[in-house]
Amino acid sequence: MNNNLKGFVYGIATSATFGLIPLFTLPLMAKGMQFDSILFYRFLFASIALIGIMAVKKESMRIDKRDIPVLILLGFFYTASAMFLFWGYNFMSAGIATTLHFTYPIFVTLVMLVFFREKTSWVTLLAICLAICGVARLSINEGEMKLSALGVFIVLLSAVGYALYITTVNKSRVHNMTGRKLTFYVFIVSTLLFAVKASTNEGIQPIPDAVSVVNLILLAVVPTVISNITLVLAVHNIGGTLTAVLGAMEPVTAVFVGVLVFGEPFTFNLATGILLIIIAVTMIILSKTIQKTLRSLRRTLIR
Repeated sequence: MNNNLKGFVYGIATSATFGLIPLFTLPLMAKGMQFDSILFYRFLFASIALIGIMAVKKESMRIDKRDIPVLILLGFFYTASAMFLFWGYNFMSAGIATTLHFTYPIFVTLVMLVFFREKTSWVTLLAICLAICGVARLSINEGEMKLSALGVFIVLLSAVGYALYITTVNKSRVHNMTGRKLTFYVFIVSTLLFAVKASTNEGIQPIPDAVSVVNLILLAVVPTVISNITLVLAVHNIGGTLTAVLGAMEPVTAVFVGVLVFGEPFTFNLATGILLIIIAVTMIILSKTIQKTLRSLRRTLIR
């Protein structure tokens, strides 16, 4: 399997598993657990799982001292993304929150444009406009806000955090670090940050029951360990922008979970908003192909 194909497989696996977060999170919130505690256990259990995997694989945990500041920065970005996404669940359905979070490829493109002077095209700019329209379609109904403006802003911050995480992995000195090792240290930072954050509120809550233990373990393994290892592998093989675009499976997975498992309504506005956002992000990945096709068509017509 060539690197591009592996990268696409890893990218799809990342988004599909990440979209399962609501499946394990909403039952925990229904039991009265605060998102600080949920996220603390999520990253603690994920770190333990990674230690076990690395031990079995006999993978060294040694890192260069120069990598530490970058790993801490990545931990902050990932922590911010997770915190704002979970906070957003208090304002809207999980499907809509995940769809809004899916705007992160747009922010990846903007970060690459502003900070790395990566050239952009009219196709990309049009895609950004479509994404904004998609967010508006999710949020506004007949001239009135269906969603809390604060809630939309909070979830968009989660998208910004995730975009910064992907861009930093792609552009920093840790780019060539193995996926498991990088993910492990990022999770350690996230665990410590959520422990501190929980201590400033009610403290870390005890796990309510055995079912909640199972949900936390699944939350730690499926949309955390698996999705983040495949994320790093995808970035290594196809880069940050393409990996971000393959996140199209995230809102689709989350919406199906919300509708089929939690009985959330599937409305025309929701379908339209999701479609616009997916089209926008897909346009980014196909921007070069679209421009090349249009140039060829224009030359053919001129002849």
